[in-house]
Amino acid sequence: MDVVILSLAEGSGDSCGSGCGGCNAVCATPRTPVLACADALRSAGAGVETVQAGSDQEIDAVLARFDGPARADGLTWPVTGGDTRLVVAVATDGQLRAIVRRLVRRYAPAPSKRPGDLAATRTVPDLPPLAILPLDAANAEDLAAQLGLPRSPAEVAKAVLTGDVRRLDLLRNDAGSVTLDGALLGGADDNGAAVPWRGRVEVDDNVLSEGEEPILACAIGNGGGYAEFDGLRLLAEGNPSDGRIEVAVAVPVVVKQRFKGTRVRVEVRRASGRAVSVLPRERELQFLDDGVAGSTTRKKSWWTEAGAWAVYA
Repeated sequence: MDVVILSLAEGSGDSCGSGCGGCNAVCATPRTPVLACADALRSAGAGVETVQAGSDQEIDAVLARFDGPARADGLTWPVTGGDTRLVVAVATDGQLRAIVRRLVRRYAPAPSKRPGDLAATRTVPDLPPLAILPLDAANAEDLAAQLGLPRSPAEVAKAVLTGDVRRLDLLRNDAGSVTLDGALLGGADDNGAAVPWRGRVEVDDNVLSEGEEPILACAIGNGGGYAEFDGLRLLAEGNPSDGRIEVAVAVPVVVKQRFKGTRVRVEVRRASGRAVSVLPRERELQFLDDGVAGSTTRKKSWWTEAGAWAVYA
């Protein structure tokens, strides 16, 4: 068996290149976990190559090793059950997302070339599984921790060698990117307090907000990383393998109290489905998507593709 351990060089991938705004403290890849994992794999008889990629092209060169045989329709499709396995050494969920996004861009056919053997609910075939080697040992909230995946180099090596695969849902969006854990829409002021915004939030045919009332936060969950906001429980479950997106909006509601004036309580509205869209009504809307900051003034949509990506567990 051959194993490739892929890590991202400083300044590459979503962790810096897409504007997360200052994560350099964790972007430089610590070599010790990578070398320890490689040693554990070699001691078990595996052939190991370590690659540090500094660009999308270098990531793609590694992923090309997982291409399957040529198809009659000319599409590039991933191999199933090959002898080469992939470990991705990442410091943040944004770096993991950068690699999965390249997998999607490699194997997703153009709409005009959609093959008949692709499921109606998919835009990508089953992506090849990967093992996650967390480089931030102290992080107890990243996606690997949420999924209960092995964290030490020796445990990750064992998972790759045994080949036990766990398939997970993938959120795709209309910007051509992917979401593995979830997104939180809405900004905060200098004191960390939520800045209310207005927008239409729709889950399948269920409208959580028409856009006329202020929203404190909107959580879109594949996993559970954005289940809470400022001590408020938003998402109920955060299950990344149920084929559904979980969405919640937190809305301030004024309550009139007899003889006591008024008070404000926060109402959380929840829904789940296959797709969600958010249309900002006013100004630029800030968001975090798998820990990567961004903003939009236009409608943004996500949809789920059940079991599209996979990890060695």
